[in-house]
Amino acid sequence: MCGRYYVNDEMANEIENMIRQIDRTGRAKSSVPTDRRITAGDIFPGKDAPILVENERHIGCEWQHWGFPLPQGPSLPQSRRLIFNARCESVLEKPLFRDSVRHRRIVVPAAGFYEWNCRKEKNTFRRKDDSVLFMAGLCRRYQDGEHFVILTTCANASMQPVHDRMPLILERDEIPAWISDLASASRLLHKIPCLLERETDYEQLSLFASRADEQ
Repeated sequence: MCGRYYVNDEMANEIENMIRQIDRTGRAKSSVPTDRRITAGDIFPGKDAPILVENERHIGCEWQHWGFPLPQGPSLPQSRRLIFNARCESVLEKPLFRDSVRHRRIVVPAAGFYEWNCRKEKNTFRRKDDSVLFMAGLCRRYQDGEHFVILTTCANASMQPVHDRMPLILERDEIPAWISDLASASRLLHKIPCLLERETDYEQLSLFASRADEQ
């Protein structure tokens, strides 16, 4: 699953360059809002985040809230009042996601994401070959604006040592098809994501400790 990811300045610049490139190739007229820039930091459920979405057949960048809100009740803790992931295997059947996967698909750019193993140790995942990874998502309108969720699929070999789920990661050339074409999107729901690079805080600490011992 994906419950926390991060953006950085390099990713922000790359998103803006990519959208300008889409303009030049004529595949879609795209835009980055000039009144709100992508800034580095961690993204949690409930926060606003930049996403790529189609507007009047144009692909552009806008901000949405991460997580579909659940009806609030006294017995429901705050941490469980948002659904922030959706399983690829069931989105076409579940009423909450069915309309969104058919008509309101988006892409969530990130520099990387975090996952914790069974020992509560933090792992950071990123692409080896790119400064940005693109996660497939869905959006839905609520009274307070647009909300999105990130799609998850079965973990590949790079993710399995830590968790059995991972975000559905798209390649750059798959982005227009995912956003604009339902038949292509339905096929992409079954893809195996690329292998990722993993970095762990506890491995870094072990490395620093061993170096200190050597001195």
